[in-house]
Amino acid sequence: MNDCIDKRLDKLISESQDEVLDRIARRILEQGGEARLSQDWVRRCGDDFNLTSVELALRCLPVAACYALAPVSHFNVGAVAIGQSGAFYFGANQEFSGDAIQQTVHAEQSAVSHAWLAGEPALTDMVVNYTPCGHCRQFMNELNSADRLQIHLPHSRNNSLHSYLPDAFGPKDLNISRVLFDPQQHSFGFTHADPLVQAAADAAGQAYAPYSRALSGVALQVGKQIIAGRYAENAAFNPSFLPLQCALNYRRLSGLSDLSVSRIVMAERQGGLSHRSITEQLAHRYLGLEIEYFAL
Repeated sequence: MNDCIDKRLDKLISESQDEVLDRIARRILEQGGEARLSQDWVRRCGDDFNLTSVELALRCLPVAACYALAPVSHFNVGAVAIGQSGAFYFGANQEFSGDAIQQTVHAEQSAVSHAWLAGEPALTDMVVNYTPCGHCRQFMNELNSADRLQIHLPHSRNNSLHSYLPDAFGPKDLNISRVLFDPQQHSFGFTHADPLVQAAADAAGQAYAPYSRALSGVALQVGKQIIAGRYAENAAFNPSFLPLQCALNYRRLSGLSDLSVSRIVMAERQGGLSHRSITEQLAHRYLGLEIEYFAL
């Protein structure tokens, strides 16, 4: 881990007077910085401290906030998405200095994307240390569990998403029935001998783009590992989540941000728009790399 994530976790442990927080932080360090907690670990820890799942997730927020990358705002937001499986997926805001503010990853987006890439079929709860902004409320409205999603804050629990977003506009208004976290599998008939190129194409095949049909995926070569990210669209357009941010977020929350990215491949089937230009911009400014682009 870089960007001082490990130092932040060590500082939490050294300064903590909270046995629960200490155990959570130590568990994440034991996992090499992988910012998620399995269903079994959550259950055992909850039993040990007589905490409900939501109560335990609230205690996880300082650990999640350690993953924030906020060189512009210096304001760290942590989030925990609770999956249908019972697993916890951490998220944090990420900003990219020198680039447009639109490239920013919000903490709730971070946690949602983390769970989505990990294969979680649905979310039941979102736990966050600050009230979700309008951008994130709209983004979460795209989920297949939006109608029953519960939002929990340190000062307020058991709030429905739609209590924060009344009379919401979403996929149902546009006759979209298969929404975010529902299986998405688009066939391109594309095969490539380069594993990184194929990973980008496979990610595009699982992207969620019912409005523009601009399916795109990105694959990063991170040391010897491949990290892929998918595009996730929104009925309101602006909260849509780009594939490079998705991949960078997953790299960070997988504890791999100390490993450099040596290649970036983008695969895209252009629809009503293209993500090529904005992806090239962030890749160049943040990673100093040019993308390898493949049209599907």
